[in-house]
Amino acid sequence: MEKTSSPPIGASSNPTMLTVRFDDQVVRYFVIATVIWGFVGMLVGALIALQMPFWQANLGQYLTFGRLRPLHTNAVIFAFAGNAIFAAIYYSTQRLTKTRMYSDVMSRIHFWGWQSIIVSAAITLPLGITTSKEYAELEWPIDILIAVIWVIFAINFFMTLKIRREKHMYVALWFYIATIVTVAVLHIGNSLAIPVGLFKSYPIFAGVQDAFVQWWYGHNAVAFFLTTPFLGLMYYFLPKAAERPVFSYRLSIVHFWSLVFLYIWAGPHHLQYTSVPEWAVTLGMVFSVMLWMPSWGGMINGPFTLRGAWHKLRDSVVLKMYVIGITFYGMSTFEGPLLSVKTVNALSHYTDWTIGHVHAGALGWNGFMTFGMIYWLLPKLWKTDLWSNKLANAHFWIGTIGMLLYVMAMYSAGVTQGLMWRAFDGAGSLIYPDFMETVVQIVPMYWVRLVGGSLYLVGMMMLGLNMIMTIRNAKDKPTDAAISVPA
Repeated sequence: MEKTSSPPIGASSNPTMLTVRFDDQVVRYFVIATVIWGFVGMLVGALIALQMPFWQANLGQYLTFGRLRPLHTNAVIFAFAGNAIFAAIYYSTQRLTKTRMYSDVMSRIHFWGWQSIIVSAAITLPLGITTSKEYAELEWPIDILIAVIWVIFAINFFMTLKIRREKHMYVALWFYIATIVTVAVLHIGNSLAIPVGLFKSYPIFAGVQDAFVQWWYGHNAVAFFLTTPFLGLMYYFLPKAAERPVFSYRLSIVHFWSLVFLYIWAGPHHLQYTSVPEWAVTLGMVFSVMLWMPSWGGMINGPFTLRGAWHKLRDSVVLKMYVIGITFYGMSTFEGPLLSVKTVNALSHYTDWTIGHVHAGALGWNGFMTFGMIYWLLPKLWKTDLWSNKLANAHFWIGTIGMLLYVMAMYSAGVTQGLMWRAFDGAGSLIYPDFMETVVQIVPMYWVRLVGGSLYLVGMMMLGLNMIMTIRNAKDKPTDAAISVPA
């Protein structure tokens, strides 16, 4: 350890203190990648939203809905939300442990490796190279690369915990640990396959077993990629932005342990009314309903953290974003267990209600928590003021309105579909035997969804412009933050 006045890790003027200089460059990389891939993923989403009511927008073999839909989901989940997760983890972990990341090299390999995975997905999916497994469409060579990059990330993270200078591990770190360990198990388990060529493989599971494994993975990809790391983000960045301690640290610990225990068993509720054994889907439903308690127990920790600080929402776009994000976390985690209940699922299954539910979580919870984090990080990472608070506030309102239009349109379309499919006349015959009757009925709702999604995309573009101009206005080359710790 070099003891000079300005090394990455060195001595301060006090001989008993050391200066720890954090690796903020990798955080800047991930923040920029988050915004770029967010725009790409949402642009593709707007195109496929147009293709639903206007079939002429299917532009040739490689730009059809069937090719672009998995590209959209992978870009939004693993590129947009994924890069946001990594930005949050690299920024907060170093500060919570009072330690620079274990290896700068591993951090850079992680960043560039993850971007190469995203580019590989963007090339192969439109070409029709896919396993056809929901959220796990990428073929085996890319799956292996994902596992390698994830292991490098995990080693870097856990070695940082090992050399930490802060003995206590704050709850956000526990949520990150759950994410890293569980995603590795899920990805490897669901991706086990027999290659029959460079771009083709067959899963080792078949039939009901394949369905079980797929939705054990699929539901927990939501749980441990789109929930637990964002809860870690919430527990770190919300108190920072509010300048208040978390409402109840004890509640956050109960939230963590109950959530990670219950969530992992809820996957079979996706398989209601299929050939999967009844006991399995019932078990999935029971665990889903039990998730109400930890989910809402943790969710109330967010708004209550703002006690005495609600007046700050007038001036802080970051807190506005967080309040919307946490509100939609509460709504989504109420609705998810509700949709798993068999009587409700009989109406909602295979309808656009599910699409509305997914996007309430993705756009509301993941999107707004990401936006809030980025608006909070930009001035700190580039040592300058945010270029335009007015533009950020405009983003908040346009994004909120767009999201509400999207979600309400899909709820309306889903209930319409479910009721029409279940409508019988007095003789027991279907009133709407022609499937196209349902399709025609919900076309207006698809146009509303397009408007809502387009507004959300415009908000993403506002964020991109604000980021570019903030970076351009930085007077000096950004430097890494540093703190003094006992030697």
